[in-house]
Amino acid sequence: MTPRDAEPLLLGVPRAAFRPSPVFGALVALLVTCAVLTWHEVGNVRLNVFGFVVSGWLVSLCLHEYAHAVVAYRSGDRGVAHRGYLTLNPLKYSHPLLSIALPVAVVLLGGIGLPGGAVWVDRHVIPGRLRHSLVSLAGPATNVLFALVLVAVLRLGAPGGGPLEFWAAVALLAFLQLTASLLNLLPVPGLDGGNMLQPWLNPQWRRMYDLFAPYGFILLFALLWNPTIGGWFFAAVFAIGDALGLPPWLYATGLELVRFWQG
Repeated sequence: MTPRDAEPLLLGVPRAAFRPSPVFGALVALLVTCAVLTWHEVGNVRLNVFGFVVSGWLVSLCLHEYAHAVVAYRSGDRGVAHRGYLTLNPLKYSHPLLSIALPVAVVLLGGIGLPGGAVWVDRHVIPGRLRHSLVSLAGPATNVLFALVLVAVLRLGAPGGGPLEFWAAVALLAFLQLTASLLNLLPVPGLDGGNMLQPWLNPQWRRMYDLFAPYGFILLFALLWNPTIGGWFFAAVFAIGDALGLPPWLYATGLELVRFWQG
């Protein structure tokens, strides 16, 4: 056994806690299969795009939460391994209905990358405010990275040809990652952006923050429902997409295709 292999055992964590789950493997396999079927225009193209986008979004959700867990583990919370957060299993990230089904429904109906799962971190065992902020930042940073990679793939690959449906699906996934990045970075109590700021608040403001944190999703919907704030949010998303060279008509086409029941 090498020192590297022994490290998890020395920390009292079984090696199985670090192995990707079969559920995540199945999601990746579904993503690759749907991407290949979409590229080769095999079968029902709209269903292929649907599977491509939904499985891609779920994979990104798993990696978002995994990033939180990895940084928390490295910062001192070994419990995230025992709780199964390092296995990339989406069923470990909070409630399957509220954390997976609801965000997927919002993706399909509204074209918004709603924050999904949740990793419970034992903040008491993590020293230093900076580490706490980095744990919260890790998830949105993953969405930003995903968006940049997808835009790069689109800009480099689309000019070379290929089915419009395939590139529309890639563009939609990139757009969803942009919306998820901005939503997660909003300074809303209970969301990643708010949690990044929480350690730096004075005790009085921190108590107020903790009071509103359980209602973060409700606060988020209220903010987006407000015409002015919602308008600012989407204007920012569209402006960033334009700056990155993400064609609006292409991700709009992807959103039309993914709603296969309307075809």
